[in-house]
Amino acid sequence: MQEEENQEDPFGQSVEENEPKKGVWDCFCIPIHWFNMLSREMHWSFVFGVVVVYGISQGLGGALAGVGTKYYMKDVQKVQPSEAQVYAGITSIPWIVKPIWGLLTDVLPVFGYRRRPYFIFAGFLGVIAMLLLSLHENLHLALALLSLTAGSAGVAIADVTIDACVAQNSISHPSLAADMQSLCAFSSSVGALFGFCISGIFVHLIGPMGVFGLMTIPAGLVISVGFLLDEPRMHISSYRQVKQNFLDAGKAMWTTLKSEDVWRPCLYMYLSLALSLNILEGMFYWYTDSKGGPSFSQESVGFIFSISSVGSLLGAILYQYALKDYAFRDLLFWTQLLYGLSGMLDLILVLRLNLRFGIPDYFFVVIVESIAQMTNRLKWMPMLVLSSKLCPSGIEGTFFALLMSIDNVGLLSASWGGGFMLHILRITRTRFDNLWLAILIRNILRITPLCLLFLVPRADPNSSILPTETMDSKVAIDTLDTKNVELVSLVHSVDGK
Repeated sequence: MQEEENQEDPFGQSVEENEPKKGVWDCFCIPIHWFNMLSREMHWSFVFGVVVVYGISQGLGGALAGVGTKYYMKDVQKVQPSEAQVYAGITSIPWIVKPIWGLLTDVLPVFGYRRRPYFIFAGFLGVIAMLLLSLHENLHLALALLSLTAGSAGVAIADVTIDACVAQNSISHPSLAADMQSLCAFSSSVGALFGFCISGIFVHLIGPMGVFGLMTIPAGLVISVGFLLDEPRMHISSYRQVKQNFLDAGKAMWTTLKSEDVWRPCLYMYLSLALSLNILEGMFYWYTDSKGGPSFSQESVGFIFSISSVGSLLGAILYQYALKDYAFRDLLFWTQLLYGLSGMLDLILVLRLNLRFGIPDYFFVVIVESIAQMTNRLKWMPMLVLSSKLCPSGIEGTFFALLMSIDNVGLLSASWGGGFMLHILRITRTRFDNLWLAILIRNILRITPLCLLFLVPRADPNSSILPTETMDSKVAIDTLDTKNVELVSLVHSVDGK
């Protein structure tokens, strides 16, 4: 025994000597070193652009604008929940035409630059739109919708442009591609979490119009990205060549879409989103109702959304570490079923059954929203992976953006369908008698896509889906003067965009 201890002691001592001691300060330094490494390898202006567009513009700004817009429609414009649902769909239209913005940044340079002018244009568009909303108290509803849509277009254009920058750096630095995606996801998640935490407070202190005034700051930072981005000037192609580039890209995408292996999964993804009717505006009006609803304050609504964003993050982590290797059809079956069943929690809340069990409204709503965001993320992630598998070689980026646009059309259909249902059931600003029926219909429709799973291939994420003949589209796109289309949509906001 003594001899064994003598043998173990030197070994243990050597391990302790060779193993560096990590303190709390080292844990804080790891992200700083990581940011420094990315800045050193790909220029600090690129990292600054990702943090501004994903973290500040989409994450923080999107959270502020989302909560501010809900209260703006409810308290300033005084529209009905069904109308607010339809208007929310209208303001999301710029995200549906993302491939157009992507093709413009790829094949139509301005003053010799393909990225910088589009950042500047997107920033100025957002500043003007937000100023118009914040400075006019009695702004007509049509002009308000136009301004909100313009602000959404500014964010969408900046999103597509930074995606192109990420793709370009992924080609030149392939070993850092995963780090760049992590940077985008980290920036978006942290920005959204912080934005939702402060959104309700700012709505309470300065009102929704004041929040729109604050939104000029993220838009102004997007402008600064356009001026600071390190981008070499390129030769300006003739407009005839630009037109040919558009035609070549369009033909290649159409050829791919005609393949049965592509349009069938696309049809499922559209229908699964369109049938999941969106009645969030009706639920929001009920949340803040002082009679039959919980009568949540602005601060409470902001904190509820912030906690639910943590649920979305947990869903992404669960998929990454436990579910990512399952077959698409099997995983979509269980996630869609869970998504439909989880909606029944809203029914329990609206019928006030939670109070019978002694569960306070605030605590129960936090649970409901967190589970809803988590299940929505679990349903969305395999569809994103499936979409990436449907992209042929040569036009991966632009075609992926096209698929995301199809999904956004599904979200728009769900938003407008939900608004129509709220109108039919006569759910208004002060009347919520039939809200339980709207929730029940929505939950039933959420389960119906299970009957359409035959459209989804049985393949798993590690196998190839496209047939070899589909790869012929690469020949059509090789004639592009830019050599490749670099638009890659790193979609981190499920909400659709």
